[in-house]
Amino acid sequence: MMTSIGGYFGLADYESGLFPHHKGILLNTGRNALEYILRSIGNVKGIYLPYYTCEVVLEPLRKLDIPYTFYHIDSKFEIADEIGLKEDEYIIANNYYGIKDDYIHSLALKYNNCLIVDCAQALFAKPVPGIRCFYSTRKYVGVADGGVAYLGNNQDARVSISEVECTSDHDSHLLKRKNFGAEAGFSDYQDNEKKLDNQPIRLMSESTRDILDHIDYEKVVAKRRANFSYLHKALAAQNLLHLPDLDTFACPMAYPFMTETNRNLRKELIDNKIFVARYWPNVELLNSFETEYNMANGVIPLPCDQRYGEREMDRILEIINRK
Repeated sequence: MMTSIGGYFGLADYESGLFPHHKGILLNTGRNALEYILRSIGNVKGIYLPYYTCEVVLEPLRKLDIPYTFYHIDSKFEIADEIGLKEDEYIIANNYYGIKDDYIHSLALKYNNCLIVDCAQALFAKPVPGIRCFYSTRKYVGVADGGVAYLGNNQDARVSISEVECTSDHDSHLLKRKNFGAEAGFSDYQDNEKKLDNQPIRLMSESTRDILDHIDYEKVVAKRRANFSYLHKALAAQNLLHLPDLDTFACPMAYPFMTETNRNLRKELIDNKIFVARYWPNVELLNSFETEYNMANGVIPLPCDQRYGEREMDRILEIINRK
């Protein structure tokens, strides 16, 4: 029987480890970590953010009635145009696929404390000193909730939060995936993702905190980096994206791949039980700009996470290289 590759996680294995963000502000979701940051700032007159981003980022902006303006990125996942910020305006920059660590450092030098870094896809990228940033745990390990906020140089501006998240109503997919496979828990996963919409800011659940403190993160990082490197050596020549060198970032979320082909490669992979996400279809709803539209439709984030090794990477490559 063909086993599934990619897709949502099953419940994380219980091992030894220390959550790399245990000193951050531990909250229930990444989007609420952004809201927490915005509330800590107080007077935010405007936000710049990329067209190519997850629509849930808009949730806290709308909730707080903060005006926002979209900007373009290029094929290197970098800001395409010069953006000048006015007083009390801020810019959100994404560490796309966890591979833009060096670029984020350059933006920190340019925008200083007006920069907010979206690390939802970059769990292992270290916070830049003095810079606000937020993380989401669920794209890297098998937990039901989890967001982290850092307030940069404004740690005294913490917002009072006392309510603790309860995972019991949105964690069923984790056990089903672990015990019965990806297909068995997929509908639960979709339902549980919807339950995270428009949630109030809560502290991270005790069960998630416990799991996050019992994961072998060194193994997670080593596996992801090895798999990313394996895919890149095989696919770099046909990848239309400009990816940075492996030594410039801590740990990838996935291997972003885009190629010229008349095939529906995404469908072929999914038909062969290699589940690849689509980031982010909402780009079409915002505006059909060519670069962002092509990325939303053409970038295939190939699984390279800690559940897999060279055998699974070869299976992915075999499908991609079919004539």
